[in-house]
Amino acid sequence: MDTFFRFLYEFLHQFFDGLGYVCQGIGKGFATIFNIPGYMNVLNDYKADFNIPEWIFTGLTVILLLIVLGLIIGLFYFLIRTIFKFRKTAIDQEALLEEVANLNDEVAKLYKEKEDILAMQVSKLGIRPDEEVPEGVEPNAASEDGEANGEQTSEIRFPKLNDVDIKFKDYKVANYNNTFELPELVDMFRNFAASQLKLYYKTEMIRLFISALASTKLVILQGISGTGKTSLAYAWGKFLKHDSCIASVQPSWRDRTELFGYFNEFTKRFNETDVLKQLYEASYTDDVYTVILDEMNISRVEYYFAEMLSILEMPNKDEWIVEIVPSAWSSDPVKLKDGKLKIPPNVWYIGTINNDDSTFMVTDKVYDRAMPIDINDKGEVFVPNEVEAQDINYSYLDSKFQEAIAEHQISEETLKKIDEMDDYVIQHFRIAFGNRIVAHMRKFVAVFVGCGGDEIDGVDYFIARKILRKFEQLNVAYIRDEIDGFVDFLNKKFGENKMHECIEYLLRLKKMV
Repeated sequence: MDTFFRFLYEFLHQFFDGLGYVCQGIGKGFATIFNIPGYMNVLNDYKADFNIPEWIFTGLTVILLLIVLGLIIGLFYFLIRTIFKFRKTAIDQEALLEEVANLNDEVAKLYKEKEDILAMQVSKLGIRPDEEVPEGVEPNAASEDGEANGEQTSEIRFPKLNDVDIKFKDYKVANYNNTFELPELVDMFRNFAASQLKLYYKTEMIRLFISALASTKLVILQGISGTGKTSLAYAWGKFLKHDSCIASVQPSWRDRTELFGYFNEFTKRFNETDVLKQLYEASYTDDVYTVILDEMNISRVEYYFAEMLSILEMPNKDEWIVEIVPSAWSSDPVKLKDGKLKIPPNVWYIGTINNDDSTFMVTDKVYDRAMPIDINDKGEVFVPNEVEAQDINYSYLDSKFQEAIAEHQISEETLKKIDEMDDYVIQHFRIAFGNRIVAHMRKFVAVFVGCGGDEIDGVDYFIARKILRKFEQLNVAYIRDEIDGFVDFLNKKFGENKMHECIEYLLRLKKMV
């Protein structure tokens, strides 16, 4: 073995000597390259003999050498950085692979939980988890339909409406023995708002408001901000001892679920809105209720209120039915028949509108079915009589409206003038109004007179807000010359300045050109 160890020593000595010479040579090479004093010695030996051109070339040589040295240093820096970067990338990849593995484990756990849940749902149908679900039977059919194989669910999906059922379980419709006439109602409401809420309105405004309620279920209060639009509707609710349900419309409202709510498949509960609860409670009583659609045109009214517009248009109130859910549960509220709710007639919907750049234009479809009232002036302060909130039966209030409509029909003379005005508008402005608006006007004007107003004043206000408003759709520049002739026609036909609301509107429209 001594011979082998001597061999091994000499053999490896040869290798390591060469490696040492290589490292020594590299070290000597770098030491020589970066030997600044050596460069200075060479320069000192020759500088005495340099002329000007040779000094220039010497400077260029020094600069070139510095560039080469910089490139060498940069190359080494790049190599070292690349090595470390590669190492960091490899470490990151390992961490990502480990995270992916962890996520796969989580997904596997979630699939296992899902299978367990499905097995529990299938078991409700009387099927073993390892059996196939019969064709045509959904795994969650029992929870959605509320009944499966004769078993009924006891889960409550309408907690708010069920609370209303409990509250009105033994309720009997109250008869308040009202005796007021419509002019008294106008006076009572005006004095109540002033004495109890410090809200001051002109008698004419209250008269218009009550006449609008008699003519349609949707009233639109429009005008500049701060004139008391929402306050008027709020005061009406306080006056009737039923606070108005305020639904603040949002720009995101896109469908009817914003009004009624929706069924949450995850929680198996219906997300009920305050509006739905108000409608359901109103179906129990003979009281008067109010829903306020505040800033109703901050979203398009047709998106979220289209179904209600169609329902409230039906002459038969028994057909005022809206589907809340597609199927019934045994635990559903008492008055929710087969998932459908009958819209009670003792609820009015009052929308407020601010016309500015942040809102949408209300279309004819909405305006034709509503009664707009402009509130642009603040009421003057007056000393009111003390009036408390009133208990009023809807049936009594509606009977007073029907009496006024029967007793104060628009006179034949005025109807003839309206027909002539209709012909004039068709001829000069190519605009006509249909039977719906005429029927609406008959109710509004009759109740306006029943509340103590003048027939022509009622006609004037209605035409200005419901018919002449359509002029805004026209190119005002083209009809500008026709406006003066129309004003003369109104003055001659109805009496000088009798149609002052229409005339003021027309002159204001003319100034817009």
